[in-house]
Amino acid sequence: MYTFQKWAKTPPLGWNSWDCFGAGITESELRANAAYMAEHLKDYGWEYVVCDIQWYAPNAAGKGHHYDKFTPLAMDAYGRLLPAETRFPSAAGGKGFKPIADYVHSLGLKFGIHMMRGVPRQAAAQACPILGSGANCREIAHPFSVCSWNTDMYGTLPGEDSQKYYDSVIALYASWGVDYIKCDDICVTEFRKWDNPYTADYEIEMLRSAIDRCGRDIVLSLSPGPALREKTEHLRKNANLWRMTGDFWDEWEKLYEMFDKCLLWQGVSAPGSWPDCDMLPLGSLIETIDDNPPVHRYTRFTHDEQITMMTLWGIFKSPLFLGGNLPENDAFTLSLLTNEAYMRMHRQAEGARQILRSETNGKGTIIWAANGRDCKYLAVFNTADRSRKVRVDLRDVLMPGTAYSVWDIWEKADAGQKKDAFTVEIPPHGAKLYQIR
Repeated sequence: MYTFQKWAKTPPLGWNSWDCFGAGITESELRANAAYMAEHLKDYGWEYVVCDIQWYAPNAAGKGHHYDKFTPLAMDAYGRLLPAETRFPSAAGGKGFKPIADYVHSLGLKFGIHMMRGVPRQAAAQACPILGSGANCREIAHPFSVCSWNTDMYGTLPGEDSQKYYDSVIALYASWGVDYIKCDDICVTEFRKWDNPYTADYEIEMLRSAIDRCGRDIVLSLSPGPALREKTEHLRKNANLWRMTGDFWDEWEKLYEMFDKCLLWQGVSAPGSWPDCDMLPLGSLIETIDDNPPVHRYTRFTHDEQITMMTLWGIFKSPLFLGGNLPENDAFTLSLLTNEAYMRMHRQAEGARQILRSETNGKGTIIWAANGRDCKYLAVFNTADRSRKVRVDLRDVLMPGTAYSVWDIWEKADAGQKKDAFTVEIPPHGAKLYQIR
């Protein structure tokens, strides 16, 4: 095990601001979600509070999922981005995110931020000096390596001066008390997408090196996906988690596709190395259509689809990051996030695998299994558009002819003694999750 993998021995659990605030979150909103997590979720293992993209853009508040394009960015003399004081007033006086990180830490939680790979275009234009180097930001900028969906950055060229720039950025984040970094436009890139979507491999390595020498245990997440399965070993050597997919939203088609993604990455999860299904769009979200202001709405997923999503993410051992505005959670959402048996499975289960897929035209039954401590876990999914009676054959994972105790995790109920097989009715797009002893 690499040293950095010890920082995420179990899949990280937390909240990220993107689904409910887009690029425009403010300090008060960030603190409110941290306070909610500390009061309602911390005891169940939730711990990371992550501020997503464009926290350095002074005028991004209220724009939702629209980026503030080609806008002046808050930046220091060395080309390192800073929290915009218009949105994060505690950052005034050069304090950066330290006051917010200190607050999050005072709650017994951990603090994370989003970053884009590379160097700000603004820093390149101004030829800002690189801290600890005789070079400047213009000299390390790769003018053709740009993000197709965000205008803030250039990729960096290979070389020692680029490494020193990354070192300076991560050292700044470490001084603020950052515990988690989600780096974007790096797991796959649009640059040379036609022949090598993994063109940022050397920047991943520079980021890994910068974190290793910063003196702080910082968990590293790579976005966006879909990550390349054939790059698994490189991903494992450099990151704690990486996205298996593009942005995931509350649409049944996207949820259904995730069964294929999980099967593709089956067997890869290990302590410190986690394929990531992306955020959980639960609760209160925003939607940004065309040039209109963001619209606040609740998740489109039915209760049964929410259970299916949580069940698949959980048995697969994906990192879990909540996307909704936590203070607006309803009782059902909170019940999903505070189910002790589910959270125990997510921490302890191993060897998740698909044991059955019986479908016609994308409608039918999928069953996954995993090993617990002195138990087995079974996740039974109905992908059909109507309720179905599903036969669960325990002999696929347990000794035949023996009676086992079955606990229904979502119902929090004893399902009785079962031997060999049993039948259960599951609603459309729904799931059952069992602990079996």
